[in-house]
Amino acid sequence: GIGNAYSDEVLHASRLSPYATAGRLTDDSVDRLHEAMQRVLRDAVARSVGQDAARLKGEKRAGLAVHARAGLPCPVCGDTVREVSFADRAFQYCPTCQTGGKPLADRRLSRLIR
Repeated sequence: GIGNAYSDEVLHASRLSPYATAGRLTDDSVDRLHEAMQRVLRDAVARSVGQDAARLKGEKRAGLAVHARAGLPCPVCGDTVREVSFADRAFQYCPTCQTGGKPLADRRLSRLIR
């Protein structure tokens, strides 16, 4: 699959919520998703070409806008990148760019509050 890092990046670039479902996407959303997927993956390949294996991970992280950047400012709008954890995974997103400014519930905290 596309992997966690690039799925976070593609959703951010296409301004889609991490909880968006395929059946509810508009034609415009599908077009943005397709374009973002191509652009994000092309950029990743371009940054990786010619890099030593030891430098690939650092080069990959250098091009990321939201993945592994929780707590840091979004490079697009300046809002704080947030993280939601579930099971043994997590995703990062920007509330302003992707969810209309609404933070998503982090399930780690929900379990503790009960």
